[in-house]
Amino acid sequence: MYLGENRKKLGFGFMRLPHVGDEIDLEQVKKMVDLFLSRGFTYFDTAYVYDGGKSEEAMREALVKRYPRDSFTIATKLPLWNVGTSFDDFRRLTDTSLQRLGVDYVDFYLVHNINNNKYEECNVWEYMKELKAEGKAKHIGFSFHGTPELLEKVLSEHDEAEFVQLQINYNDWDSPNIASGKCYEIARAHHKPVVIMEPVKGGALATLTDEVAAPFRALDPNASNASFAIRYAASLDGIIAVLSGMSTLAQVEDNVSFMDDFKKLDDRERAAVAEVVENLAKVKTIPCTSCKYCVEGCPMSINIPGVISALNVKYKFNNVSDAKRQLGFATRGGGKPSDCVGCQACEGVCPQHLPIPEIMKEAAETLE
Repeated sequence: MYLGENRKKLGFGFMRLPHVGDEIDLEQVKKMVDLFLSRGFTYFDTAYVYDGGKSEEAMREALVKRYPRDSFTIATKLPLWNVGTSFDDFRRLTDTSLQRLGVDYVDFYLVHNINNNKYEECNVWEYMKELKAEGKAKHIGFSFHGTPELLEKVLSEHDEAEFVQLQINYNDWDSPNIASGKCYEIARAHHKPVVIMEPVKGGALATLTDEVAAPFRALDPNASNASFAIRYAASLDGIIAVLSGMSTLAQVEDNVSFMDDFKKLDDRERAAVAEVVENLAKVKTIPCTSCKYCVEGCPMSINIPGVISALNVKYKFNNVSDAKRQLGFATRGGGKPSDCVGCQACEGVCPQHLPIPEIMKEAAETLE
């Protein structure tokens, strides 16, 4: 089974839409959608939780109300966290998504962010099969942020999953944490087509320093860093779409320019990507091992390793906006770096002897 026949591989991710204040800049989104469709691209991705539901609503206004339903493909997602676990709970979420989107069905419906066994506890796959039988979801799958072992388990036990959405980019391909390469190979072994998310790692691979990106400039000084990252992902076999969370009309223009007449990376370009990966590995970052000894005694309940990881995004990728986004994820369940009281309890237990209060101060000043 392959769900990507005759489709251009670039997908429009509605996760990082432009804003004016707290509201989505709908007029700019309309222009972005118009350009995307005019160049023959049709895959649009959103989720129940994106932008508090405003993403699905923006897709209705910018896309669904303005174009024939058979001229585009919609993917959205069913969250499993902070919700009930009955079919009635799931039905409420699905109906809300369909209402926000202004459609009777979605083409691709995903269980959102499988990273543990909760999907088994709430029997969500029986619900997904029911939804497909009703015609409200043409294809059912899941997005994944777990370990390769968990992915193997899910795909071995649930053949009804028709596709999987994975975080894949050249920097995370051999990463022990993300394991893009291993997860991709598992999906291929199970003959599941793949939707790729984070090909530019939340924009981080688009904002490389000149020193890190030198191999790309040597090959083509006019090509964007993002072009190498997206084409790397799109060069893989069995791909339904490579999602790009585009935030400006300029980003759409750039993305469609090199994906319109898509060509896989050649040997010289692959060698340049490998060199950039080596350059990234040499960038000096804070040597935190995420042992979390510092967290246990923190009186302000700061996720110190998470804060340091966000700060390292700034160091490594020269990307403050993505670092701020990472910080938001890291601190949503606890204290912020600015909450640090400088008690130094963390320093006494840190195996790396890091000056943690100073690091928290830097994170607060640069990322909050």
